[in-house]
Amino acid sequence: MKHPRRTFLQFAVAAAAAPAFLRIASAQAFPTRPITIVVPFPAGGSTDAISRIVGEPMRRSLGQPIVIENVSGADGSIGVGRVARARPDGYTISVGAMDTHVLNGAFYSLPYDVLNDLVPISPLVTAPAVLFARKTMPANDLNEFIAWLKANPNKASAGVVALAFRLITMFLQRETSTAFVLVPYRGAAPAVQDLAAGQIDLLFATPDQLPQMRAGNIKAYAVTSDRRLTAAPDVPTFAEWDWRRFRSRTGSAFSRLKARRGTSSASSMQPPWRHWPIRRWELGSSPSGLRRSRLSNRPRRRSAHL
Repeated sequence: MKHPRRTFLQFAVAAAAAPAFLRIASAQAFPTRPITIVVPFPAGGSTDAISRIVGEPMRRSLGQPIVIENVSGADGSIGVGRVARARPDGYTISVGAMDTHVLNGAFYSLPYDVLNDLVPISPLVTAPAVLFARKTMPANDLNEFIAWLKANPNKASAGVVALAFRLITMFLQRETSTAFVLVPYRGAAPAVQDLAAGQIDLLFATPDQLPQMRAGNIKAYAVTSDRRLTAAPDVPTFAEWDWRRFRSRTGSAFSRLKARRGTSSASSMQPPWRHWPIRRWELGSSPSGLRRSRLSNRPRRRSAHL
């Protein structure tokens, strides 16, 4: 006959082990419901497009629907703020860029801490900036365009989308000694629509707007990358026009997935790159080349140099 004390101890050990087992099983089961990716800009822009491209292989890999939710406003800080306030369970994450996770924290007083309230999941892509203009602009190349701006001070208007493009547009003004009006937009899609309609004269945007150029709706004068883009070999770089200060990093935007700090499942949500469609090249973007460990320090380093 088994001693009562031994029987009690066996049950006690089993009871103590049960919570640990349940925690392990729960972690292994993630995710058990849809995951929401908050895009802090309107639909139709590069951040939105990248989110939808990445979302599909994530859905197949994780076995749960990926819901894309556009929450725009305040240069992207409204959408990022929602993720910063969400439960750290991995079911609400964001796609960010230099604007939302570096510049906003350096220039604005935010209701959340970019460095301490969010944790990186995975780097995604980097993309240069392209200088676009309305199709009726009389200038045929970059030098003629700058000459037109100088001949028409304060008569042109430039769309600005988020803080990074605001800075590069102001940099263009300073370097060329030109003056024009800045018109803020909540996202690239409405800005490009107004550019195509002739409501504004110029716009810095990411290369995903190049199809509008190919369709003849807008013009493209130059790109900030070191080399011409594969997706637009006819668009010269700024360096080719001796505007070498507009190098790759001047307009480079990098995108990444972010989750609320404390999310233990962050590493399991890294996109399966071997299944990522070739469509990223159609956007004019390229893989960022950053490891997740280096991504944690990048916003801190960039903020320190601003």
